[in-house]
Amino acid sequence: MARTRVTLSQVAQEAGVAASTASLVLAGRADELRISATAQERVRDAARRLGYRPNALSAGLRTGTTRTLGFVSDSVASSQLAGEMIRGSIEAARARGYMVFVGETGGNAHLERDLLDAMFDRQVDGVVLATMMTHARAVPAAAARMPTVLLNIEPTDDADYVRVLPDEVAAGAAAARLLVDTGHRRIHLIGVGDDPANAHPFGLAAAQRLSGALSVFAEAGRQIVSARPTVQWLPPEGFRLVSDVLDSGTDVDALLCFNDRLAMGAYQALQERGVRVPEDVSVLSFDDTSFARWLRPGLTTFAFPQRALGRAAADELIDLIERGAAADGTSPPPTARLVPLPLRMRSSVADRTEEY
Repeated sequence: MARTRVTLSQVAQEAGVAASTASLVLAGRADELRISATAQERVRDAARRLGYRPNALSAGLRTGTTRTLGFVSDSVASSQLAGEMIRGSIEAARARGYMVFVGETGGNAHLERDLLDAMFDRQVDGVVLATMMTHARAVPAAAARMPTVLLNIEPTDDADYVRVLPDEVAAGAAAARLLVDTGHRRIHLIGVGDDPANAHPFGLAAAQRLSGALSVFAEAGRQIVSARPTVQWLPPEGFRLVSDVLDSGTDVDALLCFNDRLAMGAYQALQERGVRVPEDVSVLSFDDTSFARWLRPGLTTFAFPQRALGRAAADELIDLIERGAAADGTSPPPTARLVPLPLRMRSSVADRTEEY
């Protein structure tokens, strides 16, 4: 069935005014020609009755913008984390009068370039280029043709882009500070080694969390009893690593797990050996995945701020689009906007300040 669109001329005819008058009223520019309040009301009333909608494409030709954004990510449908980031971007864009087109690459570099080309061809005003997990990687040349904000990406080349990143260093430091302030002294790290340079082969989160934690432990004079790395941050690995800690006979009063899935495995290993959380061993983690609140006791963890990251990326992109180049033709220097990981304080960390 063919779509019929009410035209500006029809609105003007219904309101009994010239088309130019109706255009100015509906564009919010009625004061430019001192159009009377009565005429303005007739135009708006006619537009409401007829169901008039302005033609966004025509407006884009006049203004040079389409009020659309692209969001290109390695993961969209397959990940709750990515879904929340996209939702945050859509919410922020809608609040500022923009729509978002979403494309998923599945980690395929060729598809990523194709999607960026498609966004450019459809004249989006700018694009958010995202990854589900924080990575250092090269940015495709296609991104340079339009305003681009990187989400969860640190460029490995000299490309100048605004970046939006989780503040993993601060989260690691806050986790260590929590354990220090609650009197823990026999702390084991689960999921990483003891050197940020080789903390984990994938992603930056491990190295950044570890760097922040080690700085606080060093400042407080606390020695890590052991650091147990693994490539797979999954419950079976958490179970295996914590079982190794318990079987080694070394003292332990806290486990700093580098994500919630490792912590889930840690809970199971502790439970099987009759070790109580948090009475005997505290467990602290990162990410605040959906099951963290349902573990017993509830898992204290630093929440990965998916939706806040998405909102921040869209806001930064719209600011970049609307600010444009400076008067001298140069652009503002690129920035890194760090989004904090809020603490979800539950019941898995004990106060041991009276024990030593």
